[in-house]
Amino acid sequence: MKYSLLVVLVAAAGCATPPPPAPLPPPPPANASKVGQSQMPPKAAAQCIGSKWTQSSGQPAMIQYVYANDTAFDVFVPGQTPPAGTAAMVRPAPTGTGSTLYFRGNDAAASSVLSQCP
Repeated sequence: MKYSLLVVLVAAAGCATPPPPAPLPPPPPANASKVGQSQMPPKAAAQCIGSKWTQSSGQPAMIQYVYANDTAFDVFVPGQTPPAGTAAMVRPAPTGTGSTLYFRGNDAAASSVLSQCP
C-alpha cells in the first residue's frame, strides 16, 4: 500500500512539470530589411502576402515553410526561386501575437504589398 501511494505521488509530480520552451525560429538573414509588423499570425500573413502577389502578377507565389508549427515562412515573389530569390520573410513577433515582416531584395513594388497585410 505504501508503494502504490508513492507511485501515485511521483506520477502526479511528473505531470505537474511544465514542458520545456519551444526553440525560437531562425532569424532572417542579414541582407533582409525589416518592413514592419502584422497583427496576423505568421501563416495568415504569409498567405496574405502570397495571395496579393499572385493577384497582381497572375503568377503563383511560392510559400516555403522555414520552421515547424506554422511559425516562420519565406514567401517568394512570383518568378523567384528558393533559396536566394527576392522574398518576404515572415517571423513571429518577438512579444505577443502577430508577425514581424522582412523583405529581401530590391523590388519596391513587391515590398509595398507587405503593408497590405496588417
